[in-house]
Amino acid sequence: MKVHNSEFDFDTVIDRRRTNSVKWDFCDCCEGEDDILPMWVADMDFAAPPMVVQAVREVADHGIYGYSQMPDSYYEAIERWCARRYHYRVSREQLSYTPGVITGLNMVIQAFTNPGEGVVITPPVYAPFFASIRGNGRRLIECPLLHGADGYFDDLERCIDAGTKLLVLCSPHNPIGRVWTREELERVAEIALRHGLLVFSDEIHADIVYAGSEHTAFASLAPEVAQITFTGLAPSKTFNIAGLKAIATANPRRHHDFEAMQASSFGLYNANIFAIRALEVAYREGEPWLAALLDYLAENLALAVDFVKRELPGVRVVAPQGTFLLWLDFSRLGLDQEQLRQLVFCNAKVGLNDGLSFGAAGRGHMRLNFGCARSVLCEGLARLKEALA
Repeated sequence: MKVHNSEFDFDTVIDRRRTNSVKWDFCDCCEGEDDILPMWVADMDFAAPPMVVQAVREVADHGIYGYSQMPDSYYEAIERWCARRYHYRVSREQLSYTPGVITGLNMVIQAFTNPGEGVVITPPVYAPFFASIRGNGRRLIECPLLHGADGYFDDLERCIDAGTKLLVLCSPHNPIGRVWTREELERVAEIALRHGLLVFSDEIHADIVYAGSEHTAFASLAPEVAQITFTGLAPSKTFNIAGLKAIATANPRRHHDFEAMQASSFGLYNANIFAIRALEVAYREGEPWLAALLDYLAENLALAVDFVKRELPGVRVVAPQGTFLLWLDFSRLGLDQEQLRQLVFCNAKVGLNDGLSFGAAGRGHMRLNFGCARSVLCEGLARLKEALA
């Protein structure tokens, strides 16, 4: 493994305990234990880029945190980032603010589907998708990803019926880390267009993609695809600023209807004053930091995959093409899910995401977040090895 050389520091372990961190202070794995090593929630343990920290500090130092509104420069930063990073042309007129991708999904479900209509997801997939569909009284249609003769979406068309109105796409996919090829996305788009479906494309991990793969924005495939697509995008995973709630949802045709839903049903108008400045600076100045981050994550990924294959007998792993998440398959161990939780949480003392939270297809699996200092990653892997031994 190459020696990491960067002007940015990813090796320092920052103590996040007692900071109201969901990841570190509210880990419900093995309740009551204080020696669990959290490697679960999809936020990284790295400080945000120095230029973003400085920008937020300047806003804080001003001392007045009143109502805010997004300036032209906010929208321009998003437009230029999308065009430069993944050739996706999105304009200010297509962008709506939401405090989270899941908020955006809920708004789309409520605005453009009716109770009882079908919404398709492709498990194992991000857990809140399930709750958003069920909680809004829509019919959950699970179409598990397959790796068959033609690819992961072999069964997609079979899952669609006359009452299906929306497809939720996770791209790159969480938790398996797949970066969909243009050809795969074109196949999904053709099916969606033929069946008259809308598509919500969660692309929050779009910037965390490794060498050999390239993210394709679903809406960039063709003008007619853009017309049916809502894209959830944000700097939150990229620059580790999820807590600032700087999220946008893009759609060219339905923008005004969507904004009406924002105001009338959700009372959403503008991002907070910190999020506005952080997004602008991250997208304008953050690419050198992101390049260094991707190098560091790629090294963490190589280390973790090699360790699992050599040191964790019976555990299978496929290296993700994107995200900072590792999907671990423990099914060969012959444990039921409760026994697997006992092994990982209570014996290894490692907090991972339970695979069942991603749907029934996640049985026998756990998700590990390798977006952390290398020493922490090595500690977590060593704990798993000892428990398996």
